[in-house]
Amino acid sequence: MTFKLWSIGGTTHLGPSTQERQASPVWRLLAFEDLQVSELYEVLRLRSEVFVVEQQCLFQDMDGADPHAMHLLGVQHGELQAYARCFEAGIKFPEASIGRVLTRPNARGIGLGHALIAQAISAIRQVWGPQPIRIGAQMQLAGFYAKHGFEDVGKTYLEDGIPHLEMLRPA
Repeated sequence: MTFKLWSIGGTTHLGPSTQERQASPVWRLLAFEDLQVSELYEVLRLRSEVFVVEQQCLFQDMDGADPHAMHLLGVQHGELQAYARCFEAGIKFPEASIGRVLTRPNARGIGLGHALIAQAISAIRQVWGPQPIRIGAQMQLAGFYAKHGFEDVGKTYLEDGIPHLEMLRPA
């Protein structure tokens, strides 16, 4: 089943760091089985670029959870720029959750990460209704997620050599 979120491609916004007009990405929300082979390849390639190469972290990215996720893709200028996995309650945590959140390295600093999180929250509401959302955030990004209503719940842990904490966003 394919879920297409509101397409906002074609509108423009001012990027806070560049002050240049940027076309907003087109956001698509897809079940695993609805991803085209080329889309899946781009998702896995970008996840590897960010989580394995950039963060110098060897870990099992393909963790068996992708078939249970809704995949949020932000495509701009014909290229995948932002991505996140969205899960219904009971898959990763007792609450709905968002994971594998990333933006392409050369697309950072223009607010795309904030747009991605806002879209992911909206996607969860659209598909499964309003509810709390729990994430496992890299500790260095706690302030970023706090801007979207996520609160530290006091559970810190080390995952793949990177300090993380659980954060919860009330319904």
